[in-house]
Amino acid sequence: MKKLSWFNKVIFFFNVLVAIGTLLGYVLPFLAPKLFPLLSVFTLILPSLLLLNFFFLLYWAIQVKKQVALSVVILLLGFTFITKFYKITGKEEATEPEDIVLMTYNVRLFNLFKWIPDEFVPQKIKEFVDLQDPDILCLQEYSKSAGLNFKQYPYKYVVSHGDKIKTGQAIYSKHRIIDKGEINLPNSNNNVIFADVLIQADTLRVYSIHLQSVSISPDIHEKLDEEKSKRIFKRIASAFKEQQMQSELIQSHMKDATHRKVICGDMNNSAFSYVYSNIKGELKDAFIEAGSGFGKSYDFPYYPMRIDYVFVDPSIQVKSFKTYSDFKNSDHFPIVTRLALDER
Repeated sequence: MKKLSWFNKVIFFFNVLVAIGTLLGYVLPFLAPKLFPLLSVFTLILPSLLLLNFFFLLYWAIQVKKQVALSVVILLLGFTFITKFYKITGKEEATEPEDIVLMTYNVRLFNLFKWIPDEFVPQKIKEFVDLQDPDILCLQEYSKSAGLNFKQYPYKYVVSHGDKIKTGQAIYSKHRIIDKGEINLPNSNNNVIFADVLIQADTLRVYSIHLQSVSISPDIHEKLDEEKSKRIFKRIASAFKEQQMQSELIQSHMKDATHRKVICGDMNNSAFSYVYSNIKGELKDAFIEAGSGFGKSYDFPYYPMRIDYVFVDPSIQVKSFKTYSDFKNSDHFPIVTRLALDER
Protein backbone atom coordinates (compact mmCIF):
# COMPACT_ATOMS: atom_id res chain seq x y z
CA MET A 1 0.00 0.00 0.00
CA LYS A 2 1.42 3.36 -1.07
CA LYS A 3 2.31 6.03 1.43
CA LEU A 4 -0.07 8.94 1.81
CA SER A 5 0.39 11.90 -0.48
CA TRP A 6 0.88 15.28 1.14
CA PHE A 7 -2.77 16.09 0.36
CA ASN A 8 -4.01 12.92 2.03
CA LYS A 9 -1.80 13.62 5.03
CA VAL A 10 -3.58 16.95 5.44
CA ILE A 11 -6.96 15.22 5.07
CA PHE A 12 -6.02 12.61 7.67
CA PHE A 13 -4.85 15.33 10.06
CA PHE A 14 -8.33 16.88 9.95
CA ASN A 15 -9.83 13.39 10.19
CA VAL A 16 -7.97 12.89 13.48
CA LEU A 17 -9.14 16.27 14.81
CA VAL A 18 -12.76 15.41 13.96
CA ALA A 19 -12.37 11.98 15.59
CA ILE A 20 -11.06 13.55 18.81
CA GLY A 21 -13.90 16.07 18.78
CA THR A 22 -16.43 13.27 18.26
CA LEU A 23 -15.05 11.26 21.18
CA LEU A 24 -15.32 14.37 23.33
CA GLY A 25 -18.94 14.70 22.20
CA TYR A 26 -19.59 11.11 23.31
CA VAL A 27 -18.36 11.91 26.82
CA LEU A 28 -20.08 15.28 27.35
CA PRO A 29 -23.62 13.90 27.98
CA PHE A 30 -22.23 12.38 31.18
CA LEU A 31 -20.59 15.60 32.40
CA ALA A 32 -22.63 18.21 34.26
CA PRO A 33 -22.76 21.56 32.37
CA LYS A 34 -22.16 23.49 35.61
CA LEU A 35 -18.69 21.88 35.74
CA PHE A 36 -17.87 22.56 32.07
CA PRO A 37 -20.40 25.17 30.91
CA LEU A 38 -18.56 26.35 27.80
CA LEU A 39 -17.52 22.83 26.81
CA SER A 40 -21.13 21.61 27.06
CA VAL A 41 -22.06 23.80 24.07
CA PHE A 42 -19.99 21.37 22.00
CA THR A 43 -22.84 18.81 22.12
CA LEU A 44 -24.79 20.96 19.65
CA ILE A 45 -22.34 20.19 16.84
CA LEU A 46 -22.05 16.43 17.47
CA PRO A 47 -24.43 15.62 14.56
CA SER A 48 -22.14 17.57 12.22
CA LEU A 49 -19.11 15.67 13.53
CA LEU A 50 -20.86 12.34 12.95
CA LEU A 51 -21.57 13.36 9.36
CA LEU A 52 -17.95 14.42 8.85
CA ASN A 53 -16.77 11.04 10.13
CA PHE A 54 -19.06 9.36 7.62
CA PHE A 55 -17.63 11.46 4.78
CA PHE A 56 -14.08 10.63 5.88
CA LEU A 57 -15.06 6.95 5.90
CA LEU A 58 -16.28 7.19 2.32
CA TYR A 59 -13.18 9.14 1.26
CA TRP A 60 -10.72 6.53 2.59
CA ALA A 61 -12.88 3.57 1.52
CA ILE A 62 -12.96 4.76 -2.10
CA GLN A 63 -9.17 4.98 -2.07
CA VAL A 64 -8.83 1.64 -0.22
CA LYS A 65 -6.70 3.23 2.50
CA LYS A 66 -6.20 1.77 5.97
CA GLN A 67 -7.02 5.19 7.43
CA VAL A 68 -10.67 4.22 6.93
CA ALA A 69 -10.39 2.24 10.17
CA LEU A 70 -10.36 5.42 12.28
CA SER A 71 -13.80 6.58 11.13
CA VAL A 72 -15.17 3.03 11.26
CA VAL A 73 -14.17 2.71 14.92
CA ILE A 74 -15.48 6.18 15.79
CA LEU A 75 -18.86 5.51 14.18
CA LEU A 76 -19.18 2.06 15.75
CA LEU A 77 -18.45 3.54 19.18
CA GLY A 78 -21.16 6.11 18.60
CA PHE A 79 -23.83 3.85 17.14
CA THR A 80 -26.32 4.72 19.89
CA PHE A 81 -25.68 8.41 19.23
CA ILE A 82 -26.38 7.91 15.53
CA THR A 83 -29.80 6.36 16.24
CA LYS A 84 -30.65 9.41 18.35
CA PHE A 85 -29.89 11.58 15.32
CA TYR A 86 -31.34 9.56 12.43
CA LYS A 87 -33.60 6.53 12.07
CA ILE A 88 -33.65 4.73 8.71
CA THR A 89 -37.02 3.08 9.25
CA GLY A 90 -39.93 3.82 11.54
CA LYS A 91 -42.64 1.63 13.00
CA GLU A 92 -46.39 1.62 12.50
CA GLU A 93 -48.18 -1.16 14.34
CA ALA A 94 -51.83 -2.10 14.12
CA THR A 95 -54.20 0.24 15.93
CA GLU A 96 -56.13 -1.18 18.88
CA PRO A 97 -59.12 0.43 20.64
CA GLU A 98 -57.14 0.59 23.89
CA ASP A 99 -54.27 2.58 22.35
CA ILE A 100 -53.55 6.05 23.71
CA VAL A 101 -52.66 8.79 21.23
CA LEU A 102 -50.57 11.60 22.71
CA MET A 103 -49.69 14.87 21.05
CA THR A 104 -47.14 17.42 22.26
CA TYR A 105 -46.65 20.81 20.64
CA ASN A 106 -44.97 24.10 21.52
CA VAL A 107 -47.55 26.48 20.02
CA ARG A 108 -45.53 29.69 20.53
CA LEU A 109 -48.45 31.58 22.10
CA PHE A 110 -50.58 30.71 19.05
CA ASN A 111 -48.66 33.35 17.07
CA LEU A 112 -49.75 36.10 19.46
CA PHE A 113 -47.09 38.55 18.26
CA LYS A 114 -47.54 37.73 14.55
CA TRP A 115 -44.15 36.11 14.01
CA ILE A 116 -45.87 34.31 11.15
CA PRO A 117 -47.72 36.69 8.79
CA ASP A 118 -50.97 34.75 8.99
CA GLU A 119 -53.90 35.75 11.20
CA PHE A 120 -55.42 32.26 11.02
CA VAL A 121 -52.60 30.41 12.80
CA PRO A 122 -54.68 29.70 15.96
CA GLN A 123 -57.52 28.28 13.87
CA LYS A 124 -55.09 26.13 11.87
CA ILE A 125 -53.63 24.71 15.07
CA LYS A 126 -57.14 23.99 16.37
CA GLU A 127 -58.04 22.23 13.11
CA PHE A 128 -54.84 20.18 13.27
CA VAL A 129 -55.63 19.06 16.82
CA ASP A 130 -59.17 18.16 15.76
CA LEU A 131 -57.80 16.14 12.84
CA GLN A 132 -55.27 14.22 14.94
CA ASP A 133 -57.79 13.82 17.77
CA PRO A 134 -55.26 12.78 20.45
CA ASP A 135 -56.44 11.30 23.73
CA ILE A 136 -53.94 13.47 25.62
CA LEU A 137 -52.79 16.87 24.37
CA CYS A 138 -49.81 18.72 25.88
CA LEU A 139 -49.19 22.31 24.82
CA GLN A 140 -46.15 24.40 25.71
CA GLU A 141 -46.00 28.22 25.44
CA TYR A 142 -49.77 28.11 25.79
CA SER A 143 -51.82 31.31 25.87
CA LYS A 144 -55.52 31.81 26.55
CA SER A 145 -55.45 34.93 24.37
CA ALA A 146 -56.27 32.93 21.24
CA GLY A 147 -59.64 32.04 22.74
CA LEU A 148 -59.55 28.47 21.46
CA ASN A 149 -61.98 25.95 22.88
CA PHE A 150 -60.84 22.35 22.83
CA LYS A 151 -64.28 21.20 23.90
CA GLN A 152 -63.66 17.56 22.96
CA TYR A 153 -61.60 17.32 26.16
CA PRO A 154 -63.70 17.17 29.34
CA TYR A 155 -60.59 17.30 31.53
CA LYS A 156 -57.79 19.83 31.47
CA TYR A 157 -55.05 21.39 33.55
CA VAL A 158 -53.88 24.85 32.50
CA VAL A 159 -51.17 26.85 34.26
CA SER A 160 -50.42 30.43 33.20
CA HIS A 161 -48.11 33.04 34.66
CA GLY A 162 -47.47 36.69 33.89
CA ASP A 163 -49.05 40.10 34.36
CA LYS A 164 -50.11 41.62 31.06
CA ILE A 165 -49.48 38.50 28.98
CA LYS A 166 -50.17 35.19 30.67
CA THR A 167 -48.31 32.22 29.23
CA GLY A 168 -47.74 28.69 30.39
CA GLN A 169 -48.71 25.12 29.63
CA ALA A 170 -51.80 23.01 29.23
CA ILE A 171 -52.66 19.32 29.44
CA TYR A 172 -55.98 18.28 27.89
CA SER A 173 -57.35 14.77 28.33
CA LYS A 174 -60.29 12.64 27.27
CA HIS A 175 -59.68 10.58 30.40
CA ARG A 176 -60.25 11.78 33.94
CA ILE A 177 -57.46 13.73 35.63
CA ILE A 178 -57.36 12.63 39.27
CA ASP A 179 -54.38 14.70 40.39
CA LYS A 180 -52.29 17.53 38.99
CA GLY A 181 -49.55 19.93 39.91
CA GLU A 182 -46.69 22.16 38.87
CA ILE A 183 -42.94 22.08 39.35
CA ASN A 184 -41.75 25.65 39.75
CA LEU A 185 -38.41 26.34 38.12
CA PRO A 186 -36.56 29.07 40.07
CA ASN A 187 -35.42 32.22 38.25
CA SER A 188 -37.18 31.18 35.06
CA ASN A 189 -40.36 31.90 33.12
CA ASN A 190 -40.43 28.23 32.17
CA ASN A 191 -42.18 25.51 34.13
CA VAL A 192 -43.22 21.86 34.30
CA ILE A 193 -46.75 20.62 34.90
CA PHE A 194 -48.08 17.13 35.44
CA ALA A 195 -51.41 15.33 35.49
CA ASP A 196 -52.33 11.88 36.76
CA VAL A 197 -54.66 10.50 34.10
CA LEU A 198 -56.98 7.61 34.95
CA ILE A 199 -57.19 5.22 31.99
CA GLN A 200 -59.52 2.33 32.79
CA ALA A 201 -57.95 0.80 35.93
CA ASP A 202 -54.52 2.29 35.27
CA THR A 203 -53.11 5.68 36.20
CA LEU A 204 -50.59 7.40 33.97
CA ARG A 205 -48.57 10.38 35.14
CA VAL A 206 -48.05 12.79 32.25
CA TYR A 207 -45.41 15.50 32.53
CA SER A 208 -45.38 18.43 30.13
CA ILE A 209 -42.03 20.20 30.28
CA HIS A 210 -40.63 23.44 28.92
CA LEU A 211 -37.02 24.02 29.90
CA GLN A 212 -34.86 27.14 29.72
CA SER A 213 -34.52 28.50 26.19
CA VAL A 214 -31.08 28.99 24.64
CA SER A 215 -32.51 31.92 22.63
CA ILE A 216 -31.07 31.04 19.23
CA SER A 217 -33.29 32.38 16.48
CA PRO A 218 -33.37 30.94 12.94
CA ASP A 219 -31.90 34.20 11.57
CA ILE A 220 -28.77 33.85 13.72
CA HIS A 221 -26.53 34.16 10.65
CA GLU A 222 -27.54 37.79 10.03
CA LYS A 223 -24.88 40.32 11.11
CA LEU A 224 -22.97 37.64 13.02
CA ASP A 225 -19.56 38.98 14.07
CA GLU A 226 -16.94 37.77 16.56
CA GLU A 227 -18.35 39.75 19.48
CA LYS A 228 -21.90 38.56 18.85
CA SER A 229 -20.64 34.97 18.50
CA LYS A 230 -19.00 35.17 21.94
CA ARG A 231 -22.19 36.52 23.51
CA ILE A 232 -24.26 33.74 21.95
CA PHE A 233 -21.74 31.11 23.08
CA LYS A 234 -21.87 32.37 26.69
CA ARG A 235 -25.67 32.63 26.58
CA ILE A 236 -25.97 29.00 25.49
CA ALA A 237 -23.54 27.86 28.19
CA SER A 238 -25.53 29.76 30.82
CA ALA A 239 -28.80 28.25 29.58
CA PHE A 240 -27.32 24.74 29.74
CA LYS A 241 -26.33 25.29 33.38
CA GLU A 242 -29.88 26.44 34.13
CA GLN A 243 -31.30 23.42 32.31
CA GLN A 244 -29.15 21.10 34.41
CA MET A 245 -30.69 22.50 37.59
CA GLN A 246 -34.16 22.21 36.09
CA SER A 247 -33.58 18.61 34.98
CA GLU A 248 -32.44 17.68 38.50
CA LEU A 249 -35.66 19.14 39.96
CA ILE A 250 -37.68 17.07 37.48
CA GLN A 251 -35.72 13.91 38.28
CA SER A 252 -36.23 14.45 42.00
CA HIS A 253 -39.97 14.91 41.49
CA MET A 254 -40.27 11.81 39.29
CA LYS A 255 -38.61 9.61 41.90
CA ASP A 256 -41.58 10.18 44.19
CA ALA A 257 -44.10 9.23 41.48
CA THR A 258 -45.58 5.76 41.96
CA HIS A 259 -47.43 5.66 38.62
CA ARG A 260 -46.00 4.88 35.22
CA LYS A 261 -44.74 8.01 33.52
CA VAL A 262 -44.82 9.77 30.18
CA ILE A 263 -42.65 12.88 29.80
CA CYS A 264 -43.12 15.13 26.81
CA GLY A 265 -42.41 18.66 25.71
CA ASP A 266 -39.76 21.15 24.73
CA MET A 267 -36.37 20.51 26.37
CA ASN A 268 -34.52 23.16 24.33
CA ASN A 269 -31.52 20.84 24.02
CA SER A 270 -30.26 18.05 21.80
CA ALA A 271 -30.42 14.30 22.30
CA PHE A 272 -26.65 14.38 22.92
CA SER A 273 -26.90 16.58 26.00
CA TYR A 274 -26.55 15.95 29.72
CA VAL A 275 -30.10 17.22 30.19
CA TYR A 276 -31.52 14.65 27.76
CA SER A 277 -29.68 11.80 29.49
CA ASN A 278 -30.66 13.02 32.95
CA ILE A 279 -34.39 13.39 32.27
CA LYS A 280 -34.71 10.31 30.08
CA GLY A 281 -32.93 8.02 32.52
CA GLU A 282 -34.28 4.48 32.03
CA LEU A 283 -37.30 5.67 30.04
CA LYS A 284 -37.71 4.97 26.33
CA ASP A 285 -37.34 7.70 23.71
CA ALA A 286 -40.44 7.33 21.52
CA PHE A 287 -38.58 8.61 18.44
CA ILE A 288 -35.89 5.93 18.79
CA GLU A 289 -38.60 3.31 19.32
CA ALA A 290 -40.80 4.13 16.34
CA GLY A 291 -39.68 7.31 14.55
CA SER A 292 -37.94 7.74 11.22
CA GLY A 293 -35.68 10.27 9.54
CA PHE A 294 -34.15 13.09 11.56
CA GLY A 295 -37.18 13.76 13.76
CA LYS A 296 -36.64 17.50 13.31
CA SER A 297 -38.89 19.30 15.79
CA TYR A 298 -37.59 22.89 15.65
CA ASP A 299 -37.76 25.07 12.55
CA PHE A 300 -34.03 25.81 12.27
CA PRO A 301 -32.67 26.11 8.71
CA TYR A 302 -29.11 24.86 9.14
CA TYR A 303 -29.48 21.32 10.43
CA PRO A 304 -32.29 19.17 11.81
CA MET A 305 -32.71 20.06 15.47
CA ARG A 306 -34.67 17.58 17.60
CA ILE A 307 -35.35 19.36 20.89
CA ASP A 308 -38.92 18.16 21.59
CA TYR A 309 -39.33 14.68 23.03
CA VAL A 310 -41.64 11.98 24.30
CA PHE A 311 -40.19 9.61 26.91
CA VAL A 312 -42.25 6.67 28.15
CA ASP A 313 -42.05 4.06 30.88
CA PRO A 314 -40.17 0.91 29.76
CA SER A 315 -43.38 -1.11 30.10
CA ILE A 316 -45.26 1.09 27.61
CA GLN A 317 -45.13 0.09 23.95
CA VAL A 318 -44.56 2.82 21.36
CA LYS A 319 -46.62 1.77 18.33
CA SER A 320 -46.06 4.81 16.12
CA PHE A 321 -44.33 8.18 16.20
CA LYS A 322 -44.46 11.11 13.80
CA THR A 323 -43.17 14.68 13.74
CA TYR A 324 -45.25 16.86 11.43
CA SER A 325 -42.45 19.02 10.03
CA ASP A 326 -44.66 20.25 7.18
CA PHE A 327 -47.06 21.92 9.64
CA LYS A 328 -45.40 25.32 10.04
CA ASN A 329 -47.55 27.34 12.41
CA SER A 330 -44.99 27.77 15.20
CA ASP A 331 -41.22 27.64 15.48
CA HIS A 332 -41.72 24.03 16.64
CA PHE A 333 -43.46 21.11 14.96
CA PRO A 334 -46.17 18.95 16.54
CA ILE A 335 -45.38 15.38 17.59
CA VAL A 336 -47.97 12.61 17.68
CA THR A 337 -47.30 9.17 19.12
CA ARG A 338 -49.51 6.14 19.73
CA LEU A 339 -48.94 4.10 22.87
CA ALA A 340 -50.09 0.76 24.26
CA LEU A 341 -50.23 0.65 28.05
CA ASP A 342 -50.91 -3.05 28.50
CA GLU A 343 -47.31 -4.28 28.12
CA ARG A 344 -45.99 -4.53 31.64
